[in-house]
Amino acid sequence: MLNTLSGRFLILTTVFVMLAEVLIFVPSVARFREDYLLARLERAQIASLALEADDMITPALEAELLRNAEVYNVVLRRDEIRQLALSSPIPSPIDATFDMRDPTAMMLISDAMKTLVNPQERIVRVIGNPVRDGGLLIEVTMDEMPLRSAMVDYGLNVLALSAVISIITALLLFGAVQYLLVRPIKRVVGHMQSYAKAPEDARRIITPSASVTELHDAELALQMMQTELTSALKQKERLAQLGGAVAKVSHDLRNILTSAQLFTDRIEGSDDPLVKRMAPKLVGSITRAVNLCESTLAFGRVDEPAPVLTRVNLASIVSDVIDSERLAAGDFDLSFSEDIPAGMTLRADGEQLFRAIFNLVRNARQAIMATHKAGEINVEGYEDDNAWWIRVTDTGPGLPPRAQEHLFQPFQGGVRKGGSGLGLVIAADLVRGHGGRLELSKTGTEGTTFVIQLPKADLALAPVEE
Repeated sequence: MLNTLSGRFLILTTVFVMLAEVLIFVPSVARFREDYLLARLERAQIASLALEADDMITPALEAELLRNAEVYNVVLRRDEIRQLALSSPIPSPIDATFDMRDPTAMMLISDAMKTLVNPQERIVRVIGNPVRDGGLLIEVTMDEMPLRSAMVDYGLNVLALSAVISIITALLLFGAVQYLLVRPIKRVVGHMQSYAKAPEDARRIITPSASVTELHDAELALQMMQTELTSALKQKERLAQLGGAVAKVSHDLRNILTSAQLFTDRIEGSDDPLVKRMAPKLVGSITRAVNLCESTLAFGRVDEPAPVLTRVNLASIVSDVIDSERLAAGDFDLSFSEDIPAGMTLRADGEQLFRAIFNLVRNARQAIMATHKAGEINVEGYEDDNAWWIRVTDTGPGLPPRAQEHLFQPFQGGVRKGGSGLGLVIAADLVRGHGGRLELSKTGTEGTTFVIQLPKADLALAPVEE
């Protein structure tokens, strides 16, 4: 009950209503006390009129007048003359005097609270203005205990009424919240639970029906999210099926093209001039097709194992990459250089790091060779307190705008004709698996620079921030 929205509304409503009633209670009791004292002054003035009508009244009548006025004596001041109109013995000395002629609100509240919290009997003097210009001043002496008893009874009645109002208000609000908020929220939660069981089923998408504007907006947002998610799941399923088919086709096509590549190697040895002229183009086309199949298969491997982090020597890995690419470049005027400290070791998966650097260097080599101009590729390594850095720089023609826009998107970021753009995607995925990032530092007519950043912090051993 206490953990539900309606239950907390019920409790908060009761508390706030009672707090409001307490704030009303204090000035109400002060007002009641003021009215009580003014009424006693008025009754005392009326009692004193009997004395004016007949100067000689019996002691019994005087006592009865004072008893009806609930005072011990009455003093009237007229024409600057103070006279004792009615009097009777006072059981004890006067303890306090209250002037009701022009009291402030804070004075009335303070005096009322003092009267309410004081349980002892006191004799008090009350001074006020006579009604209907009956004199300059009227003064009475009275017992404060009847006043306190009346104030306690009045206060209890106010608190009882406040409690009843609080309960009724809380129950009404409870019902309203239950109907206007809790039920629609439970309905939304029910739709979410139902949708979670089968998000591909479009029939489970919520239909907004709430009358409350905020809840209706929430239902609209949920409906949009569910619609987009359902479409994305359907597209993902279709892409997964398509990817499986492409992987199978690529695998078989790679085998076929590999066999064709073997035949073209023999064709290159033919003495026919036409064959000699066409064979290199045929070999190049088949080679590009084989590379595309291999890249597609590599990208389609969703079961890429997590990197096994060990201490590896970066210079050794870069040397293997450059040796491989130097052979691929053949007699082309392309120079390779490396600027890596001999003892620089970093924590990484050696095989995956080799593949990431290899893809960057291979892309650089292919871009330079496509220009048929001499070029240079440099691999630099350094480190700071937080990370290891690997920079691959080439003097190629730079990346075109379309390649920059779709840089790390598969099958869209290719630079060469017939390229798939998967090399950068695979390299970025491998670096990301190490907790690092691959970024394009600069590109232009003077060349391109990619930077790999591998963090030194071991997140698996780092303390969890609270």
